[in-house]
Amino acid sequence: MLSLKQELIDVETDGVSLEGMLTIPRDAAGMILFAHGSGSSRLSPRNKYVADYLQKFQMGTLLIDLLTPHEDSNLSTRFDISLLSRRLNSACDWLQISEATAHLPIGLFGASTGAAGALQVAAMRGQGIVAVVSRGGRPDLAGRSALRMVNTPTLLIIGGHDDIVLELNRQAYALLRCEKRLEIVRGATHLFEEPGALEQVAALAADWFVQHLIGPEAVAVKP
Repeated sequence: MLSLKQELIDVETDGVSLEGMLTIPRDAAGMILFAHGSGSSRLSPRNKYVADYLQKFQMGTLLIDLLTPHEDSNLSTRFDISLLSRRLNSACDWLQISEATAHLPIGLFGASTGAAGALQVAAMRGQGIVAVVSRGGRPDLAGRSALRMVNTPTLLIIGGHDDIVLELNRQAYALLRCEKRLEIVRGATHLFEEPGALEQVAALAADWFVQHLIGPEAVAVKP
């Protein structure tokens, strides 16, 4: 049985306190910080599913609310990518100074607008971020300059029936100059609600994070 340490944590930034759930498996090999999309939160069942899956591969996870409830009710704030990336960057700082996580490499998992924030943070922090995964994300909102600056290995996962977002991901993918991969989950729509779709997302994310946070030789190891 997987041994996990869980605790609610608070990250102070921008004059607000952001609540998150930190989960660390015994002998954790890395930390995955989740950047939720607009209208979502750390309680997102889709991100929680992926987090639970990653934990089986000795990945710690931090699911954190990047916006307060009041901010999340404001549509303009939801799409303020600079604000999201600044908050996400503060969460990265927290992981790097916390005794339980300071020694662990960091990966970012972004969904929807959270993917844009994750890529901006990767562009800012450089080697401080080891890998990025986007699920149904809007990497285009990171901006052309940030996308060209990203050196972090980046995986974009999109539903095959998420037509508009798929095209936006292709455009962003063309701007990335880092190690990169674009995976299309056939038959899936934006929220990956179809049978087996979210399982494919979790497996693709696990392979990417294990390869870059632990090493290629560990990819074939199943939980």
